[in-house]
Amino acid sequence: MRAYNLRNGKGLSDSVMVADCLLKRMKGLLGRGELPAGEALWIKPCTSVHTFFMKFPIDVIFLSKKSKVVAIKKNLQPNRMTQLYLKAVSVLELPAGTVETTATEVGDEIKID
Repeated sequence: MRAYNLRNGKGLSDSVMVADCLLKRMKGLLGRGELPAGEALWIKPCTSVHTFFMKFPIDVIFLSKKSKVVAIKKNLQPNRMTQLYLKAVSVLELPAGTVETTATEVGDEIKID
């Protein structure tokens, strides 16, 4: 699957992995040394994330039921935690810097297919 911003047509990921069951959601990106450019993890359902025990920073996009961006955390460093976003139903975790290079903003619609 791939993910892209419908507002500006910029691609966020050409390889979206899905974590939609309890075990996959709990594991997330733990145990990985990096998240290469072009890859992403889509966690659903999800309203908050943490980076405890991770080895690298990530960009995090919180998505509503209609795939609208409700919040963004750029360059979330290891051993951190986001607040709870009640309007979010899923999260797209991306390599740090992706949000900046794709000019993704709150209110944008993200297509994942």
